[in-house]
Amino acid sequence: MSSPSPNSDDPLRYERFVKLLVAHEAQLRSFLRSILPAWDDVDEVMQETSLTAWRKFDQFELDTNFLAWTAAIARFEALKHRRTRSRDRLVFSDAVVEMIANEGMTETQVLARERVALDRCLGQLGEPARDLLQMAYQPGVKLHEVAVRSGKGVEAFYKTLQRLRARLLECVQREVKQEPV
Repeated sequence: MSSPSPNSDDPLRYERFVKLLVAHEAQLRSFLRSILPAWDDVDEVMQETSLTAWRKFDQFELDTNFLAWTAAIARFEALKHRRTRSRDRLVFSDAVVEMIANEGMTETQVLARERVALDRCLGQLGEPARDLLQMAYQPGVKLHEVAVRSGKGVEAFYKTLQRLRARLLECVQREVKQEPV
């Protein structure tokens, strides 16, 4: 039994939309960046995509793929944006943009599946290993300082990190293979 389609009488409509949009914004931006030349263009098209998706949210079926639905809207908004900018000297044809968009969407979906698999695999590691990885991958951290804080020699620390990364890679690859596409 599917959920009723949202309509303007539904008080939770806006909340549902915002939650879905926020949950998929990074993937949409990544997708748009694959077909647009600059981040300013991505920001502009993302805004138009959000507005159009909100206006058409009545047409979205709640139990379906929001990312695919908004990516289709984003693709049309990107093409419209390109047409308005067609006076620029370097402009790809619509066919090329369509091809890039298809590949970009596929890549975005693959990365999303890998991100979910990585979260599951990190959850399977013991707490000391997770803590070590978190310390090692903090922004601006120097690995030799983390080695000292962890009580390991620098070489032993690097080998431990290498083993953990290999274990995570193997786990992610296994998880992604098992996951339905």
